[in-house]
Amino acid sequence: MLFAPDTEDVLVFDAVVLNTVAGASRSGEDELMEPGHLTDLLTRHGFSGRFDRDDRELQEVRRARARLRTIWSLDRDAMVDPVNELLARHRASPRLVRHDDLDWHLHATPQDAPLADRILVEAAMALVDVIRSDAADRLRACAADDCDGVLVDLSRNGSKRFCSVRCGNRMNMLAFRERQARDPLG
Repeated sequence: MLFAPDTEDVLVFDAVVLNTVAGASRSGEDELMEPGHLTDLLTRHGFSGRFDRDDRELQEVRRARARLRTIWSLDRDAMVDPVNELLARHRASPRLVRHDDLDWHLHATPQDAPLADRILVEAAMALVDVIRSDAADRLRACAADDCDGVLVDLSRNGSKRFCSVRCGNRMNMLAFRERQARDPLG
């Protein structure tokens, strides 16, 4: 385990949210086009707190997603200022909480804060751990040539290269076909 369980959960959730953009999603389309899409995503990942389920909230989350995609791609030192800015702007006040089926974990905003704010602050808190652990290299872009996806590599040896099994399989098949074309008897 690289990080505390709640940090890993947030990083995985963040990668899923970031991979809802066109070019990174399974469908190839933006998968956060209507409030119902957002509700489904939050339900699948057990995100708690206030949900307005309206167009305004959806647009705020889409802006948060764009902001996080930018931060995700930065190196460790470059992440520090935007992470600190997010924490300061949203007046993050970390505290331990236990709710639903979750053991003790951190929240840094009130549960009734706007959803986009909570997503940004939870991401910032997780990125604090990434920065402190010198593990920004575990946040990366998918290695598939035709994918704009991101991933968090929580593997023991840090060798994860693709955002999904689908991307990995596709790239392996392309490499296999290239080898076969070069040496059909091989």
